[in-house]
Amino acid sequence: MAVLNEEQEMLRDMAREWTVNESPVTEFRKVRASGEPEAFNRDAYATMAQMGWAGVIIPEEHGGSDFGFLSAGLVVEELGKTLTASPLVMNTVAASAIVLGGSDEQKARWLPRLASGEAIATLAVDEGPSHDPAKIETSVSDGKLSGTKAFVHEAHGADLFVVAAKDGLYLVEKGDGVALTTRKLTDQRSHADVTFDGAAAEKLANGGDSLLDDVLDRARVLTAAEMLGMAQQVFDDTLDYLKQRVQFNQVLASLQALQHRMADLFADLAQMRSAVEAGLQAVDAGFGVARAATIAKTEANRVMHTMANEGIQLHGGIGMTDEYDVGFYLKRARVLEQSFGSSSWLKDRFSKLSGY
Repeated sequence: MAVLNEEQEMLRDMAREWTVNESPVTEFRKVRASGEPEAFNRDAYATMAQMGWAGVIIPEEHGGSDFGFLSAGLVVEELGKTLTASPLVMNTVAASAIVLGGSDEQKARWLPRLASGEAIATLAVDEGPSHDPAKIETSVSDGKLSGTKAFVHEAHGADLFVVAAKDGLYLVEKGDGVALTTRKLTDQRSHADVTFDGAAAEKLANGGDSLLDDVLDRARVLTAAEMLGMAQQVFDDTLDYLKQRVQFNQVLASLQALQHRMADLFADLAQMRSAVEAGLQAVDAGFGVARAATIAKTEANRVMHTMANEGIQLHGGIGMTDEYDVGFYLKRARVLEQSFGSSSWLKDRFSKLSGY
């Protein structure tokens, strides 16, 4: 487990208290029931921004706190525990693209707005049914960007899109030349296919050839942090259920076979936490980011997949119903497992990074 400084402990505790008291899973149920395409509560997100969460990785001169990705991950983990629906992860990833590759003018124009919650940004990369940043056909001519991006997270609430084109990343504002087609996925969050038809675009020109990979690695570690929070909550909820559920005059937690299954999950969870925190720390250190981020997301995919399945199985038939929350975690997990790299894609990437 990462060693936190006093400020990070305060940030984590604040996030934990707020999510438990102000954004439990019942709030996600309300968002889901509303059917709104944005699929998040704007008042809740405004509160997050007021608490400084939208600016955790943004430099102080642009309105942020510059606490780093480990700190951002602590907040995201707590949000994952209660399935809090917000654009915070994607806004943070998009902001990191501007921090890494933006000009002074682009940083001054956008980062303060993203940190304050005045504007929301997201990342648009993939063009097919699965993650593959090598297959990008979106192009820019005379400052006009054209192409279609598939399954863009938090697209409906975004004011700014960080878009991957053949020759780099571009900033595109919501408006003329930008059209959304809603995609309904199993997690009931905001996803859309976004078509850019001659939309005005500004290139992020300062990040070098590795800018897209650097930004995607940040997306991977923050997505893994959300999955870590989800996995922890599924484990805790399942353990509590086994301790109180009685069948054939026996508390389920007293059965040795189930104890062994929970012990295996506990070990998996510890390994997942180690990998995710290592990925977040690698981003802050600026060393070994690609490998650490790949490992973090791969391990998050593996453990969250197993944890969600076991959570449903150990709850029994009731776990398949809306009465219990565990099914929501499985549905969100299935979407996040495919986001920014499935397990097979990530393993292939790690092999290439290792020289094989």
